[in-house]
Amino acid sequence: MTRRRIRVDSYSGYKADEEPRAVWLEDPPEPVMGISDRWYDPEGAYFKVRTRSGLLVLLLHRFEDDSWWLLKQEMTDA
Repeated sequence: MTRRRIRVDSYSGYKADEEPRAVWLEDPPEPVMGISDRWYDPEGAYFKVRTRSGLLVLLLHRFEDDSWWLLKQEMTDA
């Protein structure tokens, strides 16, 4: 997978950066409309999200340095 560091606006509830709310692929940010999957491993938390414009985006929130990474994006039938 090709990784690209990006900015993500996230909700912090019970824990910091609990889930992504907007993805900055360009300006303005893409609002996250739903999370279709999430999982955890020692590297961080992974989120598969759908944006308002119909993009399906795979994100990684790395625990080590509190950074967000874009792992994959594809257009879907919105």
